[in-house]
Amino acid sequence: MSELDLSQFEKKVVLRNITEADIDQILDMQKVCFPGMEPWKKSHLKSHIDIFPEGQFCVEVDGKIIGSCSSLIVNFDEYDDRHTWDDITDEGYITNHNPDGFNLYGIEVMVHPDYRGMKIGKRLYEARRELAAEMNLKSIIIGGRIPNYHKYKDEMTPREYVEEVESQNIYDPVLTFQMMNGFRVMRINRDYLPDDKQSATFATLMEWNNIEYHAKTKRHFKTSYPVRITVIQYMMKQIESFEEFARQVEYYVDVAYDFGSDFAVFPEIFTTQLMSFLEEKVPSKAVRKLSEFTEQYIELFTSLAVRYNVNIVGGSHFVEEDEHIYNIAYLFRRDGTIEKQYKIHVTPNERKWWGIQPGDTVKVFDTDCGRIAIQICYDIEFPELARYAVDQGANIIFVPFCTDDRQGYLRVRYCAQARAVENQVYTVIAGTVGNLTQVENMDIQYAQSGIFTPSDFEFARDGIVGECPPNIETVVVGDVDLEILQRQRKTGTVRHLHDRRKDLFELRFKNLESETPDDQIK
Repeated sequence: MSELDLSQFEKKVVLRNITEADIDQILDMQKVCFPGMEPWKKSHLKSHIDIFPEGQFCVEVDGKIIGSCSSLIVNFDEYDDRHTWDDITDEGYITNHNPDGFNLYGIEVMVHPDYRGMKIGKRLYEARRELAAEMNLKSIIIGGRIPNYHKYKDEMTPREYVEEVESQNIYDPVLTFQMMNGFRVMRINRDYLPDDKQSATFATLMEWNNIEYHAKTKRHFKTSYPVRITVIQYMMKQIESFEEFARQVEYYVDVAYDFGSDFAVFPEIFTTQLMSFLEEKVPSKAVRKLSEFTEQYIELFTSLAVRYNVNIVGGSHFVEEDEHIYNIAYLFRRDGTIEKQYKIHVTPNERKWWGIQPGDTVKVFDTDCGRIAIQICYDIEFPELARYAVDQGANIIFVPFCTDDRQGYLRVRYCAQARAVENQVYTVIAGTVGNLTQVENMDIQYAQSGIFTPSDFEFARDGIVGECPPNIETVVVGDVDLEILQRQRKTGTVRHLHDRRKDLFELRFKNLESETPDDQIK
């Protein structure tokens, strides 16, 4: 038997950076890899090569391109978690590439169907990892498709599908591959690629961490997203009219404005001050008369929020709806929009004297300073509510409260500080002081309002941004930093959100807003 000519069996596999000469082949391959999806334009790929040539790779076999990948560098902390592919790529042109960023962001990987099984994708991912190591980048982040999800979308949510793939009960050609290559799921993004019908427009946001990364500066510890909060410790005293109440409220909103605040926070049921000039003395009837001021109250606070350019947590107010009385906290945004949160847990005193009914929906609100939640007094003493709010993206939980003695106040305070620690979130409590001697069932008031943080090196030593002196009419003003909060959640001494034993316990709510994202990883 003559010697075999081994060259006839050879396949010359070359991994290299993409050049302009490759563009037509890559465009043809993309049409085969992703039928039905909008392909690259030549201008996209030329822009990639011009801006960041080191981040564009292809695999060539015997002169034919059979795989490619594209990427750019970003400082991922500057992007919203719910970003889309268009957001992170500047609509495919990567003109937002940041050479000083910390993260390599992968925006495309494709392998020709005729060459799958040759581990071409693995070669491309390895090239990215080597690039991240060479450039001392902190991590690689990708928005990955879940192309088999369309087979299951009628029977499970994206979160449930991802969990089944993670448990290896379902195979997904993209997600399974990414997990096998060391990527972990950070979250699920809705509407990431609108034309990706196979994934029902969902994508998994995934990250691979460079364990050899060495920080060259401390710039990622900078305070970069401060939010200023003015907490009003409101004095309950006799007044003669709604106009007098409005003057007092406007005074404090003006104070918040003068301090350049993003939020002004009033206490729970501080509108009961209006009862001091009502003639009705029976508590259950007086509260219904109080609810007649609801429209004036809403008009007043909406106007103040817009005029003074400050978001107002308008304490809470007793409102009649369908012949029932509810304790409702309103958020008056400075853009003129309004939200409301019903008190979920009603105290025995509220139920007995005023007939207050509980709400049944927990909400989280978007603001121009990130997502926030409002939990009225007693509600902060139930940890499930704060846990849910943080899972839905809340960075600050505002707690309007009204307590009659120090023990009641301490219940609110201790629980607010506990929620801040266990959920790595900021909490803000605002209470009433003074007395309404003319009003039945408005007992003495005790409060010491404050702003609290998690407990770690990044924050104030005692976890207190600031607090009012007890039992006097005043305000406390403080800054909380959302950027520090996000980084502490990822790299803190302890990481409560990350380290929860989800294999042992979970939190499920029976009544959720229809807008609640089913793509939130719990």
